[in-house]
Amino acid sequence: MEAPVEQLLDQAAADESIHLDLQLAYKLSSLMCINPRTPTPFSYHELLVLRTGLKRVDVYKSTYLYFEQDEQRKEQLVNYIPGVPPIKFTDLPTPFHSKGHEVLPRTLEAIKLTQKAQYLLFTSVYELESQVLESLRQKLHLIKIYSLGLAILYNFNITHQNSKPDYIMKWLDAQPPYSVLYISQGSFLSVSNAQLDEIIAGVRASGVRFLWVSRGEADNRLQENGGGSSNYSGLVVPWCDQLKVLCHPSVGGFWSHCGWNSTKESAFSGLPMLTFPIFWDQVTNSKVIVEDWKIGLRVKKEDEGLVTRDEVARLVLRIMDSESEDGKKRRRRAKEIREVCEVASAGGGSSEIDILAFIRDISG
Repeated sequence: MEAPVEQLLDQAAADESIHLDLQLAYKLSSLMCINPRTPTPFSYHELLVLRTGLKRVDVYKSTYLYFEQDEQRKEQLVNYIPGVPPIKFTDLPTPFHSKGHEVLPRTLEAIKLTQKAQYLLFTSVYELESQVLESLRQKLHLIKIYSLGLAILYNFNITHQNSKPDYIMKWLDAQPPYSVLYISQGSFLSVSNAQLDEIIAGVRASGVRFLWVSRGEADNRLQENGGGSSNYSGLVVPWCDQLKVLCHPSVGGFWSHCGWNSTKESAFSGLPMLTFPIFWDQVTNSKVIVEDWKIGLRVKKEDEGLVTRDEVARLVLRIMDSESEDGKKRRRRAKEIREVCEVASAGGGSSEIDILAFIRDISG
């Protein structure tokens, strides 16, 4: 983040007033491109230590040993973090209980550093996260907190992006409405080869049309398992304009690793989701999608066990089913979430109000 911002400051050097305003905003602000529910438990880690009976010397080690010795306590409900709806311990960001423990000390240090900022900015919609945002405002009363919205092209119009449609759009145009499952596990982390084979076999066994973004080893295994670059039911591509795809009328569901950017884009698109989180805030986002927003189903097992192809096929069929009462309810809720995002992002919405307020504050 630092290099692009410094580059922007260099470009603005010709206009001294712009340069000073940008420099001031950068130095005094902390931008968090994550769900505000993610950093909040870290800011209350002392409370977690107190309520769970963990030792204070090594927060991660104590946490890990605590639950390793008593597996049932993994289901312990954390319902005492201000602003955060009740959440199982294992749905907190992974450094608290599994992967990523190495960065826990740095994370806690970073959370403390944010308290030195004058402004705290979140790329989230206020109406969806009002409880935790108001709680943070009370805890960090000397810091002004703004919810800047989804930080995506909210006036996006799929029919006017390109005068000449690409091959992905042509393929999607040929599919029936809501018939395609879009699959993307992100570009940073991946699943084991054994799990990937089960996912591929399960998706193919479901018979559901799919658009799968895959690179490297994942792409090789798709080819080995008969996925091909294109067949009667699916298309495998190395990259696509994700928001453009999610907004296409033939797409009816999203299999995601639940990174915050993907979560926001799915919310904006009004799509039900299959969640397969791997690391860090992804598990917390998955909980929000499934339990709080009620627009998704979990695929990933909490015990790290292998999700079988039969289970994958069952969940794919369930998330793409728009005729059952369960499916209709989930799609209605996804539409409601989309409408909340649209209102917040429109002129006079909560996101615009906070953006303008932040600009006024730094312009001073």
